[in-house]
Amino acid sequence: MVMAPSVDAKSHQGESSDEEWPFWKLCLVALPQLGVQVMWMFLGPNTTAYLKALGATDEFATLNNSAGPIVGFVVGPLVGAWSDQSTSKWGRRRPIIVAGLIATVVAGLLYGGAEQLMGQGNGLYLAAAMQWVLDFTVNAMQTPFRALVSDLSSSKQQLPMQIFFAVVCAAGGFLAFSIMKMYEIAIHHMLELMSIVLAINVVCVGIALAVAREKPFVRSGEQKTSACGPLTGMCAAFKGMPVAFYGLLFVQCMVWLGNTVWGTYGQVWFTTSVYPGDAEADEGTPGHIAYVDGASAFSSAGQIGSVFNLALPLLFMGVGMTRFPNHLLYGPCILIGAVVTFLCAFVVGNDHTLAVACFVVSNVPIAAAGSIPYGLVAVWNRAAEQAGHVGSVAMQMAILNCCITVGQQLCTMTLGGLEGSHDVDESLKDLFIISTVASGLGGIVALFLRGSSPEQTSAEPIEESQIEQGTVA
Repeated sequence: MVMAPSVDAKSHQGESSDEEWPFWKLCLVALPQLGVQVMWMFLGPNTTAYLKALGATDEFATLNNSAGPIVGFVVGPLVGAWSDQSTSKWGRRRPIIVAGLIATVVAGLLYGGAEQLMGQGNGLYLAAAMQWVLDFTVNAMQTPFRALVSDLSSSKQQLPMQIFFAVVCAAGGFLAFSIMKMYEIAIHHMLELMSIVLAINVVCVGIALAVAREKPFVRSGEQKTSACGPLTGMCAAFKGMPVAFYGLLFVQCMVWLGNTVWGTYGQVWFTTSVYPGDAEADEGTPGHIAYVDGASAFSSAGQIGSVFNLALPLLFMGVGMTRFPNHLLYGPCILIGAVVTFLCAFVVGNDHTLAVACFVVSNVPIAAAGSIPYGLVAVWNRAAEQAGHVGSVAMQMAILNCCITVGQQLCTMTLGGLEGSHDVDESLKDLFIISTVASGLGGIVALFLRGSSPEQTSAEPIEESQIEQGTVA
């Protein structure tokens, strides 16, 4: 293993920091995030129902969703450290992206075709295992995406490009919900739909790699080896970051406890609580009709929310380029999420229209959490480099993703524990209540994170003492 080396800021960048890529090229380089978002948004609502259709119990199907948080927590930092330190002649990011894509295609086909390959009984275990493998491969593939864009972006392009990822994610979400509407019951056609999702990923990665050009990373200083290299790289990623960075990590954990309710269990809520149905009921029965109507309403709400989500990042991007403090933008967005989960717990019931409205508005904290924190970290990283620290943007973003996985795991374990003693409907209500508290805490803490304008971080060199005191964000 390789320890985090001592390098200067310029040698750490894949491209010269003086070179400014055209915005449209950077957008194409960011395109693989669209494919990954289609994957996550398709899998998230369907994994629980898919395993149930293959014979899993409610509790097993829910707890198997721990695959994402657990694997993401481990894989993200390791791949981030590896990517930051790689000296491959093909670049730091590209080889990992390609390897992750190939592995994802194989695992995805096995996951979607589990029943065809193994039969319903054994297919359950293949699908459950491949869910873990998919979470591994997709996390490995996506970790370098944002870092590659950051490598190629100038200081003033950092925040707008990281926010642009939210635009890409909105488009990916719309595609995912559209794919789900191709069949009345998507989980009964998993192989066909998964093949479409994988094809989108192949096309997006191909376009990005055709545009992106990386220079091999060359270390300066002495190279040392150690079995603790990845851990050393993770620790080095914290060096030079402001105090607000640690507050941001807590906020991310709380925000994603609330956000995960929608991404992973939103369809379960629609088809169980809002529209009480049964995917395995005989066709034409009230249970079957209710499930189909609930799944259709969920997908339609997702499409509307994705269109709404296209406008949100543009708003964030515009505000982010002014002197308006980022924390005063982020905090209220999170608190909106707390209001929405409160309504779902105590007000919505079987009100179909209000359920759709809540799902659409839930995109506000999701879009904010998927853009603003990454833009802040990209800017903080550049500030740390100006103060003489080694840039570790991939690792820092991987650490942010780790906090997301903590929130996701808290959500999954909470619901799994509740289902051990309550029915699904009551468990979801309790989960909404807990999510309200978590989002409320995250929103309040976010209001006290100090932000900055792009001019403050890019116009002049920044003193190291300012960064350590958290006065620069």
